Amino acid sequence: MPTTDHGQRTTDNPIHITLTVAEESIQRKAIVYDATGDEHYDAASALIKSMRGSDPDAAVYWVARMLEAGEDPRFVARRIAILASEDIGNADPQAVVVAAAAFDIVEKIGMPEAQLTLGQAAIYMATAPKSNASAMAIWGAMADVREGRTLPVPKHLRDTHYEGSKRLGHGEGYQYAHDHEGGYVKQDYLGVEKRYYSPTDRGFEAEIARRLAAQNVSRSETNANEST
Repeated sequence: MPTTDHGQRTTDNPIHITLTVAEESIQRKAIVYDATGDEHYDAASALIKSMRGSDPDAAVYWVARMLEAGEDPRFVARRIAILASEDIGNADPQAVVVAAAAFDIVEKIGMPEAQLTLGQAAIYMATAPKSNASAMAIWGAMADVREGRTLPVPKHLRDTHYEGSKRLGHGEGYQYAHDHEGGYVKQDYLGVEKRYYSPTDRGFEAEIARRLAAQNVSRSETNANEST
């Protein structure tokens, strides 16, 4: 084998290192992972579905798998943040706070320390109560707007701070909620009868459902009084 006077290999006989040779030299198996290919998207899908499916062990494994393969930790943090709103929502409002904090920490400290934050956040999401009610609400509203169902702002809700607004009747009849018992008053805020948000009975949404039910009772009583 050709060498220099100092005993070093020459470029006439380069060393070829294969994946197998590399694995044997470091005694660990290389992770097949293309950051822009199927493995990237498959692992991300597995992470999301594991958190949605409430499996903390699977969730933390897929986080580890992606990070060890060299995935951008910010990408993992974004997946966690999206799931916090889409699949947990108001069943645990703290989830989006945890996700936001995790993303901020990942941005500031990077790897390898960010693995601790991402692992904790993924486990939190997996063990939180689940609801997609808020996601369904915004998707429904967005679909209505895209399909041309644009509604005029009711006059009593329109801005009154500019000159001439009063002459146009803007703000007339508006009722300030804090002036009423319980901080609530029956009032039209949309202009049509439409429900986008239907809370579940899981986690904090059970409390939200109770509050909305109480408001509905109040509306019914007001309607009954107005009709008599």
